[in-house]
Order: sequence, then structure tokens, then C-alpha cells
Amino acid sequence: MNSLKLLSITLLLIFFNCNTDKKKQETNPSLTSKNQSATDTLSKHLKPFNAALPTIGLLMYNGVLQSEVIATSDVFAKPSEDGKQLFNVITIAETSNPISTEEGMRFVPDYTFENCPKLVALFVPSAYDMYAQIHNQNIVDFIKEKNEETTYTVSNCAGAQLIGASGIADGHKIVTWIGGGEQLQKDYPNLKVQNDSLVSFVEDGKFSSSNGNLASYISALQLFEKMTSPAHRKFVESYLYLDRLRDWK
Repeated sequence: MNSLKLLSITLLLIFFNCNTDKKKQETNPSLTSKNQSATDTLSKHLKPFNAALPTIGLLMYNGVLQSEVIATSDVFAKPSEDGKQLFNVITIAETSNPISTEEGMRFVPDYTFENCPKLVALFVPSAYDMYAQIHNQNIVDFIKEKNEETTYTVSNCAGAQLIGASGIADGHKIVTWIGGGEQLQKDYPNLKVQNDSLVSFVEDGKFSSSNGNLASYISALQLFEKMTSPAHRKFVESYLYLDRLRDWK
């Protein structure tokens, strides 16, 4: 008998709690829309791929310096002054597995080498140790393949070693990280390696390059201006507060 009473009380409590929760949701819209609000917040920041827009590809691999990925996306993902999206900015890696940067962050690539869409520009970043990358034939072949379709190919820092390994910029000027030029010239004698102690950015035909790290903003902004206008570049620079860095004391 006691067991039957206990069971009845338990069922009544479950029924009461379920109805109470339902009434709370009915009287408090914030509870019922909590999951919807989270979804809306995410959707607000998604930039859908627009086939009508030029696509900027950011190559990634394990150990990549994240500033060299972020700098380019920082510039090209900014809207126009009237709020319009100007470019598709996508990340690409050999596989769909998350990439671990040198600094420890994990990025999930948008595309792989297999399904990467057509690019107008490919940005090739660096790592502190490029041995694995320049000996990865899949990466080198991807750069070669994409160079056939891109209008612009950009390297930052030791990404110049991948450009050298691919052979796509033989006979062209290039610059690498500060202190790395001498070895780059030895490894890839067909490149016209510039003095990295004096040169932060160089452009030669479709190829451009920078010292990397925060200098990656230079290569991004230079190409951004070429693909838009000086006025758009000025707007993005103000958007990024770059004047505060110039006047930093």
C-alpha cells in the first residue's frame, strides 16, 4: 500500500513539474526563444558563399602562424561603407580536420584541396618550421594548381619557401621573414630574393610577398586596394584602427 502511495505521489510531482515548466515557457518568451536566439546570433555572423563575388583563399596547415591567416581575413572580410559583402573569404586545408596553429588555436577549414572553389587570390602563410610543408607534395601541388587560375598569389613570411618549392614565381621578386632571405636564395636560386632587412613588401606581376606576422596586413591591404580602390582601403584601415598603431606611443 505504501509503495502504491509513493508511486502515485511521484507521478503527480512529475506531472506538476512538466506543466509548471510549460507555463514558465508560455509566460516567459525569453525561455522559449533561448535556443532560437542562439541560432539567430550565429546566423547573423555567417557570410554565405556568393558565387558572384571574387573568392580569396587562405591556405592553412598545422603549425601555421595565425596572424597571417587572420590579417588577410581581417581586411577582405570587411564590408563596404554601405554594408555590402565584397569578397568570399575562405580557409583551405589538405583535409577537413581542424588545424592547430602555432599559437594553439584550432581552426576548422571551409574547404579542402579536393573541393576548393575557383580563387581570384591565394594567400600562402608560414610556420616557424616549414620542413613538413615544403616536403608535403600535396600542398606544393595545390599551390601550383591554383596558380593556374588565380589572378594574384601572395606569400607571407616563410610562405615564400612554398612558393619557391612550387616553382611558380621563378624569375620574380620575393621577400621573406627578416633574416630568412639568404637561405631562401640558396634553396631556390631562380627566385629574385629581396633584402628582407630593408624590404617589408614587394610586388612583381601577379606575385606579392611580405615579411609576415603583422606585416601580413601590408600585403592584404595592398592587394585589397588594387581589387577595390584607395577609398575602400582607407575605409578598412579606419575600421581596423590602424592609425592607432602608427601613432602608438
